[in-house]
Amino acid sequence: MSYYFAIIGTQDNPLFEYEFGTSKQGGDGQSRFSEQSRHLNQFILHSSLDIVEEVQWTNGALYLKVIDRFFNNYISVFLTPSNTKFLLLHQPPSSASIAPSSSTVTSSSSASVSSSVTAIPSLGGVGGVGGTRSSSTSIAANPTSPQTEEAIKNFFGEVYENYVKAVMSPFYRVNMEIKSPVFKNRVAAAGRKYL
Repeated sequence: MSYYFAIIGTQDNPLFEYEFGTSKQGGDGQSRFSEQSRHLNQFILHSSLDIVEEVQWTNGALYLKVIDRFFNNYISVFLTPSNTKFLLLHQPPSSASIAPSSSTVTSSSSASVSSSVTAIPSLGGVGGVGGTRSSSTSIAANPTSPQTEEAIKNFFGEVYENYVKAVMSPFYRVNMEIKSPVFKNRVAAAGRKYL
């Protein structure tokens, strides 16, 4: 599975971007985005910001799970209390069979937004998932499974801890791009650990 992670500031400006692949099941950690889709990743994430802004006021949770889908790309979102958005675009391998139960959201019309808003609360919490880690095969095969949601939630949690440490620096200003190599290495480590 390939991932594109971005942190979007309060003024919808990108603060951090990182592209990586899965390290589970013998993965080498390299993303497998095609050259054409690699150029579209930013646009796909930014097009989902309208849905994020509508959903964030109807759902009190910080982790909004999968909120948008564009062809074979799924977008998961985590909001910080300061309204900074963590967006993760994940693309399952093309050979994996995907059977999502929700409708495809490819536009920001009010009908598709309302269907995505009603889909989020119906997913429920992931607290009922067993204490053992699931196999990576289920994570790669179904991007909307509870195991995948739990892995992404843990990834966002660890990245958020590192983000808080980075923004508490006296040299950081609000909505300033994060260029720290230490932060980038910690995001990469969280990706290897959970995804």
